[in-house]
Amino acid sequence: MLLKIYNNQLTPKDMDMIVRTFREGGIIIYPTDSVYAFGCDANNRKAVERICMLRNKDLKHPMLSIVCGNIAQIREYTLFSDDTYKILKQYLPGPYTFILEGNSRLPKLFRNNRKTVGVRIPNHPVPMQIIENYGTPLMTASLRADLSDDIEYMTDPELMEEKYGDTVDIIIDAGIGNITPSTIIDCTGDEPELVRQGMGQL
Repeated sequence: MLLKIYNNQLTPKDMDMIVRTFREGGIIIYPTDSVYAFGCDANNRKAVERICMLRNKDLKHPMLSIVCGNIAQIREYTLFSDDTYKILKQYLPGPYTFILEGNSRLPKLFRNNRKTVGVRIPNHPVPMQIIENYGTPLMTASLRADLSDDIEYMTDPELMEEKYGDTVDIIIDAGIGNITPSTIIDCTGDEPELVRQGMGQL
């Protein structure tokens, strides 16, 4: 289903449908402050596995990320120092993904790899509205284009519907998306390490 929205605002009816979709184990495609992404309830293993298959991620060693509503929610699922907290507070919300050590509350599927997880707080009203209403972090994975395409990430929601209309439940159409992903910073070592330079400037 292609859900067109205006001024990046979801109506109460839209939100009810999205929340119901997550509770039933569904998948959505939604806009962020970087690129469009897949999203589902991070605690729903089957939904997470479906996104991994859509993204061709190795289910035995997936590098997974979650979207949270604030730093307090990030702390519920990860471990980080006071110095890292200062970095998170400085750059979030924004187009950044921080790799942090997960704790015991992190869903088991996320702990199958290095016990680390990418965390995001996008500076975009749509994911923030969703997190605020749903109350649980979303598993997220950027929407890559086919290898034959000129761009690395899909930007046109109508083309997303053509490709994924039969495999995801809702595609939120907020207009043409960006082509540059988030900047990734690994905060699990002694010093923060830039893994990928994206939209966010350090």
